Amino acid sequence: MPANDSMARLARLARLAPSEEELARFSTQCDDIINYMNILSEVNTTGAEPVYSPLHQVISRPDEAEAKDLHGAVLGNAPESDGTFFIVPRIV
Repeated sequence: MPANDSMARLARLARLAPSEEELARFSTQCDDIINYMNILSEVNTTGAEPVYSPLHQVISRPDEAEAKDLHGAVLGNAPESDGTFFIVPRIV
């Protein structure tokens, strides 16, 4: 079955009515995604533990706070400031 026919069938099952140009674009995008998945499947994952949830990851570095003085850098991006605070138009 040609790619556009597959996309047309998939669109029909999803109750969508894309134009021929959209079907061609979607077909190309799906091919790109599948090709990328094929590239990823070639990666050697021997010894890698599966990750079932991003919430239960082991952090490999210590979580230590760093003292950074970003106040001046942040105020430097402001259109107008008094050196301590942003100056914004009064809205009343």
